[in-house]
Amino acid sequence: MTRTRPRRRSPLLGRQPIGLAFVTPYVVFLVAIFAYPLGIAVYMSFYDWFFAAPGAVVDRPFVGLANYAAVFSDPAILRSFLNIAIFLVINVPLTVALSLGLASALNAAIPFRTFFRVSFYVPYVTASVAVVGVWYFLFSSGGLVNSMLGDLAPDPSWLVNSTLAMPVIAVFVTWKQLGFFILLYLAALQNVPKELYESAAVDGATRWRSFRTVTVPGVRPATTLVVLLATITGANLFTEPYLLTNGGGPNGASASPVLVMYQRGIEQGQAGFAAAIGIVLVIGVLIISLVNRRLLERD
Repeated sequence: MTRTRPRRRSPLLGRQPIGLAFVTPYVVFLVAIFAYPLGIAVYMSFYDWFFAAPGAVVDRPFVGLANYAAVFSDPAILRSFLNIAIFLVINVPLTVALSLGLASALNAAIPFRTFFRVSFYVPYVTASVAVVGVWYFLFSSGGLVNSMLGDLAPDPSWLVNSTLAMPVIAVFVTWKQLGFFILLYLAALQNVPKELYESAAVDGATRWRSFRTVTVPGVRPATTLVVLLATITGANLFTEPYLLTNGGGPNGASASPVLVMYQRGIEQGQAGFAAAIGIVLVIGVLIISLVNRRLLERD
């Protein structure tokens, strides 16, 4: 009887070198799309950087932490970070609650289940400009919602109200992205053993109790993913305030850090300052994501 020799493990390639062939394209993608631009942004944030014509030789002096000091001392920038915090406090819990609840309902044997699944997913794949136009028609000063509310309509109206503008945007983004997160939960629900629901029913558990004790713990990994994705996409909010509130109005009440980055970096030519805003935003999102992951994955 012959013995097969164990495969030698290369210190560089590992025991299965073929794995590198599958991993390399994704690593190249990450480096080209994420790591390299992030490195350039970090470099720009330490200089008085501005864009110039290709081939032009211009002086971009080193300013150290001056851009970061300006970020933390600028009221408009601090307001934009507060706005995105308000947005996330509304958007993330609402996204988790609605997507999990609707996914649980759509996972059951209900009439027209396929129709409802497609209906919730359509806004996600629809162009943002088209969907924003519908919401602007609903929530503008002379829109359908105000016409229905009559004297109960807020004054100033929704999108020009410094208190209501960001909550309206948060609800809009929640509605638009709901279909994607419903699909994530639907996939997770397929992995929850049906025997657990049967055992809960035998023990006399109601539907609500089965949902709390079986469904919620069973889809916890999906909940972690939904929270992380909602936080990251929400922190990069740009299109909705740019179109719905005419660039972050009223008076910056709905401006997001990414929108301010565009205004300062592209429209006003302060690229180094905009890069510093971006780095601060990245660090903040990383911290929030790590905290959320620790809280959601703990036993």
